[in-house]
Amino acid sequence: MSRKFLIILSLSVVVAQAQLPKDAASLAAGKKLYEYHCAFCHGRGDDGFAANLVNPHLPHAPTDSSLFNVVKNGIPGTDMAASLGMSDKEIWQVAAFVRTLGRSAAQKVPGDPAKGAAAFRTRCSGCHMVNGSGGRMGPDLSDIGAKRSPANLRTSILDANASIVPGWAMARVTLADGSRVSGVKINEDQFSIMVREGSGKIHHIAKADARQIDVDSKSSMPSYQGVIPDDEVADLVAYLFSLRGGL
Repeated sequence: MSRKFLIILSLSVVVAQAQLPKDAASLAAGKKLYEYHCAFCHGRGDDGFAANLVNPHLPHAPTDSSLFNVVKNGIPGTDMAASLGMSDKEIWQVAAFVRTLGRSAAQKVPGDPAKGAAAFRTRCSGCHMVNGSGGRMGPDLSDIGAKRSPANLRTSILDANASIVPGWAMARVTLADGSRVSGVKINEDQFSIMVREGSGKIHHIAKADARQIDVDSKSSMPSYQGVIPDDEVADLVAYLFSLRGGL
């Protein structure tokens, strides 16, 4: 058997393995693995505090191979951790089950997205950006509907500390001359801290030049429980869930 034939044969095996299983047994196994390894964060796919998976166009997993990689290796800089204790075969089974969630019927979300957009401009756009418009003191929400479930969005509005997005801690720095800098902490090491103001200006401050540095452990976003009526919350959720980043 020639070396060239062996290479072609091995490549064909890799391609065959890099496909989602579609048989009922594999999907059933993927469902069990999902419930054990993934449901704690993702719930049933659309009601957890992690990314909403009831979406045929997952932003971090547009292809089956990228979905396999996300399940296996996680997503750096996010709460999505690498899988532990699963073989490649089991990861493919989980990926296959996740794809079935994306093919589920579209969710009906109560509320009026148009009214929600108006409420967002009044209450949220000072800190959050959508499609290039808005503030920079909170995460860009242009594709938040593809990442979060309606239940998670509602919880985030009513109790901002229930699920804090990593990398958005607020910092307040008092310099040696008494002046102050406040904004989002974008980096910190033993010797310095970087803070981005709402205007977008970035300050790289040596800790030796700071009199005091305070970094919040809680969200800077206010919690709206009891502050805004339920119908406005429903409208905001409907609007945010409609944001798919062009998908």
